[in-house]
Amino acid sequence: MAAINPHIILSTHDLQIGYRNKKEDIIIASNINIEIAEGELVGLIGINGVGKSTLLRSLTGVQDPLQGKVSISGQELGSIPSEKLSEIISIVLTEQPISKNLSVFELIALGRQPYTNWIGTLTAVDREFIYNAMKLVDITDLQLKKCYELSDGQLQKVLIARALAQDTALVVLDEPTTHLDIYHQAYVLKLLKDLTIQTQKGILFATHEINLAIQLCDRIILMQKDQVHTGTPKELIENKVFSAMFPPDLIYFDNQSQSFKIIT
Repeated sequence: MAAINPHIILSTHDLQIGYRNKKEDIIIASNINIEIAEGELVGLIGINGVGKSTLLRSLTGVQDPLQGKVSISGQELGSIPSEKLSEIISIVLTEQPISKNLSVFELIALGRQPYTNWIGTLTAVDREFIYNAMKLVDITDLQLKKCYELSDGQLQKVLIARALAQDTALVVLDEPTTHLDIYHQAYVLKLLKDLTIQTQKGILFATHEINLAIQLCDRIILMQKDQVHTGTPKELIENKVFSAMFPPDLIYFDNQSQSFKIIT
């Protein structure tokens, strides 16, 4: 039996994703073979409707794949009990239901639910994780504020802190820069990059901020209708993958600046 690379947190083997109904399988993407390692920032990109959210749901156990295998730390995803999975993967959704009447501290404390007793009593260890998470994203001064008092950018930092307090090897975020201006888009993605270095967690995020992802990510997963590409930004640029991402009538990929530009 081949040895498991201890640095690989998540891997897929010939994964096929989509939906099942009574008549047929609706296939979104096939032959997906990706790896996410410790301390690696991985961006998931693709045009609207290509299936990024479906892939994230399949990778995190929210949705069953049609075929193939997802492995987390060497274990097949389907064999991991849900309570154990919450100690391995934390998920940050853009429009997740949260009570904004909670204080910042209380919301971040929800990340400790996999480890607390049935009434949610926080131990000294739990509080240490919460305070460390706030320190990592620089929101200690906000801990007593109610979440409804926060800006979109501040709330996104709180949700990231909650994922950090959960203390999982892998953090998955679905479009964490939605509703943010360009400065705060860059700020949040740079924060994620810094967190991979500081914590050695693997971080996977779906995004439409492709130029930022190219600059900051260690690896990129690019979904297209007929194929899923993965590699470092440099590898994808050299293989001209970005050049074929969009119709050529409006924008193009400029190799010199390594970014997309508008045709004027």
